[in-house]
Amino acid sequence: MKNKWLQIILSVLSLGLAALLVFYLPQLVHALTGKPVSWQQILQVFGTLDGGEIALMTALWLLSLLAYTFVLTSSLPGLNNLQGLTLNAAGSAVSNLLPFGGAVGVALSFAMTRGWGFTSRAFVVMTLVSGIWNTLFRFILPAVGIMALLAAGKAPNPTVASAGWTGAVSILVLCAVVAAALYWDRAANVLGRAVDGVVRLLRLKFHASQAFQRLRADTAGVVRTRWPGLSLGMVFFLGFQWAIMAACMHGTGAWPGLAESIAVFALSRVLTSALITPSGAGIMESGVAALLITFGVPATPAIATALLFGFWTYTIEIPFGGLALGAWALLRRRNGRNAGAEPPSAIPKATR
Repeated sequence: MKNKWLQIILSVLSLGLAALLVFYLPQLVHALTGKPVSWQQILQVFGTLDGGEIALMTALWLLSLLAYTFVLTSSLPGLNNLQGLTLNAAGSAVSNLLPFGGAVGVALSFAMTRGWGFTSRAFVVMTLVSGIWNTLFRFILPAVGIMALLAAGKAPNPTVASAGWTGAVSILVLCAVVAAALYWDRAANVLGRAVDGVVRLLRLKFHASQAFQRLRADTAGVVRTRWPGLSLGMVFFLGFQWAIMAACMHGTGAWPGLAESIAVFALSRVLTSALITPSGAGIMESGVAALLITFGVPATPAIATALLFGFWTYTIEIPFGGLALGAWALLRRRNGRNAGAEPPSAIPKATR
């Protein structure tokens, strides 16, 4: 009971902090840049958006949701795209409302997949594989953002450029090594020994290679056969999300350039990992606005872009996920009534 009340208090505080960060975003930007910005000016920018721009953003948002369903269907064989869409929408809605909401989202996803007839082990494998692919791409994105800026000649001097290239390539190599270790036995053994060496140097009582081998044993079957679908799903998902940001930038007059837009998008996805607020709400918008201003975008359109992008990647997912969850609960109740009305011999058993 104490834990339940603690979760409620933390949730209220976390949502309150996110709301305060968004509400006082103009003041924060003014304190950082010295440029006065008001909500009236921001709302005026929103008023310049036309129906075609809003329709484009809506279409890109729906396409991004559809693209991510292929990550879920690839990690859970037998899951269809409609179920994947429902699973993603409902889980995102919960995660967007609660700090550390991922755990509650996982519990909800478990109940949904069990209701569709999937085994507990199949769900665990899906959670592990989709989580690994999300983590890998979260590491890859900053490297891509750095490389885009360097390729566009945005480094202030050769020393910074050299350090940037070294860091970006190192991140990509690390991700490639982890991916290879999940696919090949020899690579897994080499990585396991290397990690064990690091653990020994740090004098930690932890057998990293054994833990990695257990993880690999659980996920090897799906990774070896379905890695193309997983990777393409993540690429298109993130690509459509970047397209949403680009549409927001063009709509508000905040387009900083191709390389800069990629860097801003990469930062936005990294900041969603800030656990102090649900999905980094408020923190993501602050970071996006600050980086856009650094790239020379005026403060008002920079803030408008950050808020608009936050709407399409955070706020709208809450009511949409609520509708998806309500539809799932309604269908589950109706199917339960229908099953109760049939004789036991006529009720098909779920495949295990």
